[in-house]
Amino acid sequence: MPKVKTNSGSKKRFFLTGTGKIKRKHAYHSHILTKKTKKQKKNLVKVGLVDKSNLAQVKELLCLR
Repeated sequence: MPKVKTNSGSKKRFFLTGTGKIKRKHAYHSHILTKKTKKQKKNLVKVGLVDKSNLAQVKELLCLR
């Protein structure tokens, strides 16, 4: 059987924590920042965790089984 390849776009976007959870960055923080409030931009900087409804999809992309 051939090796299973990790999705190269996903490996740049998701990171594992020490306890096995998957961290992600928030969207909407790259451009058109002038119309967003300071509070919005500050909260978009913070790192979040992948929701449990998307966890199986992300694990499949990262080849974590």
